[in-house]
Amino acid sequence: MGVPSRSIEAAAGASFGVASMVAPLRRVAMRRPGRATLEADPARWHYAGPLEPERLLGQFEALAAHVAASGAEIEWIGGAVDDDLADSIFTFDASFMTPGGAILLRPGKALRRPEVRLHEALYARLGVPVVGAIAPPGVAEGGDLLWVDDRTLAVGRGFRTNQAGIDQLRGILALLGVELHAFDLPMWNGSAACLHLLSLVSPLDRDLALVYPRLLPVALHALMRERGVRCLEADDEEFEASGGLNLNVLATAPRRCIAIDGFPRTARLMRDAGCEVTLFPADALCLPCEGGPTCLTLPILRGERPDAHPA
Repeated sequence: MGVPSRSIEAAAGASFGVASMVAPLRRVAMRRPGRATLEADPARWHYAGPLEPERLLGQFEALAAHVAASGAEIEWIGGAVDDDLADSIFTFDASFMTPGGAILLRPGKALRRPEVRLHEALYARLGVPVVGAIAPPGVAEGGDLLWVDDRTLAVGRGFRTNQAGIDQLRGILALLGVELHAFDLPMWNGSAACLHLLSLVSPLDRDLALVYPRLLPVALHALMRERGVRCLEADDEEFEASGGLNLNVLATAPRRCIAIDGFPRTARLMRDAGCEVTLFPADALCLPCEGGPTCLTLPILRGERPDAHPA
């Protein structure tokens, strides 16, 4: 696939791409909730009961305001306002940014597969090259992809990402010099529920992560220790109460993050480790729909600005 003439590098004044989940967030894609989300059938989309549209929209705008206040530029994903893509507000899952460009994924949740065309259109508009795409029988979702460091990607193998998808990702990433490690995820609440690898671990800095130790793959824990990452262990009560979303934390810079309000022990755990934590209400947005601030944002560009360090 050819590279469009206008690149995000030219637009942003630095190399495009992502090879970290904690470097300063500079450009991010989001999609506002439309009718498909606000009027979604909870049984069909596996949402926890009828949604409250006005409160959901207010909480989404609060998150977007925090993201913008962090210094990140928001690129809004378009598409038909009356489409049937309730989950498309969770922009992290349908594609994945690498140091060389974007990979178009193929969600394991079949209802979400049409979202990929929205991401493809976004990258064409921004001039971001697409370096690969997951094809059948492979499936892969962004929530199962975790940068351990700038040359190591961890992938969760479960209901949303299968071995065929992992094999395709490995082939694409090998061309970029990225090493892939796959880890099995637990059954937890079954195939209808959303348990991603990032439901169990959120990087807060290059040497710090928030984890839920009871479900974290042993081999991943060992790899993180080997790479010098200290793990903050969230407790059972808040993990259960949030459906794992207390761990869904968006790092906007090293030790600066946005998290869901209502889980004070998790917030205190991060603050005691030196993190600046911004909280937003999410009981009408994230908790019913099984997606947190990481899920609602798709990093396109991370890294220090050219003028961040004076000569």
